[in-house]
Amino acid sequence: MPQTRGITVIAAALTVWALSACNQNSHGDPPQRTAEVAFVTIEPQRAVLTTQLPGRTVPYEVADVRPQVSGILQKRLFTEGSLVQAGQVLYQIDATLYQAALDSAKAQLASAKAALTTAQLKADRYVSLRAQKSISQQDYDDAQAALAQARATVEQREADLATARIKLGYTRIVAPISGRIGRSFLTQGALVEANQDAALATIQTLDPIYIDMNQSSTDLLALRRAIERGRVPGTPADAASVTLTLDDGSRYPQDGTLQFRDVTVAATTGSVTLRAQFPNPDNVLLPGMFVRATIVAGVEPAALLVPQRGVTRDEKGNPTALVVEADGTVARRKLTVAQTLGANWLVTDGIAAGDRVIVEGLQYARVGEKANATPFQSPDESGAAAAAK
Repeated sequence: MPQTRGITVIAAALTVWALSACNQNSHGDPPQRTAEVAFVTIEPQRAVLTTQLPGRTVPYEVADVRPQVSGILQKRLFTEGSLVQAGQVLYQIDATLYQAALDSAKAQLASAKAALTTAQLKADRYVSLRAQKSISQQDYDDAQAALAQARATVEQREADLATARIKLGYTRIVAPISGRIGRSFLTQGALVEANQDAALATIQTLDPIYIDMNQSSTDLLALRRAIERGRVPGTPADAASVTLTLDDGSRYPQDGTLQFRDVTVAATTGSVTLRAQFPNPDNVLLPGMFVRATIVAGVEPAALLVPQRGVTRDEKGNPTALVVEADGTVARRKLTVAQTLGANWLVTDGIAAGDRVIVEGLQYARVGEKANATPFQSPDESGAAAAAK
């Protein structure tokens, strides 16, 4: 009987342990479920290839206004900050002394011409007298020398008159270029000197205007190859179309042209300064403004664009993407990307047209396992679908 009771106790314990194990299995970790993912089907599409660079606005032309003669400023004949035209009178210097110098030069020229007339008559008379041997050879030579000296004196007085006339004209200080003139640094009554270091004012041509951008020489070569490969119709071979984003985030309404001429590489940094030219009829762009230039390198008619949210990096930093194969299995693809275009990566290798790239549920997808894949709908598309119902 004791042996029978022991067997009964052991059997009861085994039964309790079995029931407990069954109960643990029924309430333990649930079996793994198929991952729910959303995908985007990659289709070739037209894409505009661009490069963004920061830049600063630079005047098309800059000229300092300086006096070329000395004197007292009598008048300022322009409005500060206004547009002036080349040749427009900006300042008037007291011209009294220069007018007197001009009158003196005229009188000296008249005197020299009168002396020339006398010398000419004497030389002509001595020619006939010499033929008659009525005068000596020395007297004849002296008459000819006096004539030559009188002619040289007339030429000198004519040059003096021209110089006096030029200096008188310099009392009217004119604009060397057309553009917007800044503030005047001197006022009426100030004494100015010829070719002084301090400028009276500065004129800047702002229409058109330049945008200077810095870029490495390596990126410049890549940009030029991209432009040659994806040439935009109608764009010159040595230029590319450029758009501007202003410092406040707004887009500048006029398009410009990138100029590749006269590009030199800095020996110390290996960088180059690219220059774009923009029309600026309303003077929206002012010198020194910070802008962001978008260079249109070309057009790719059949680009493969993968959403950035569907691209990750492996342990080596290489871009990868998860795709859903035809049988529903998840696979990993290594990508070669060229650049970002908006919210997408431009992929040049690793993806083919028709591939289904996972963009939602990446954390649940497992390579080599099945996934329950559905087409991805953006929030806007989901809201429109809900409203339609």
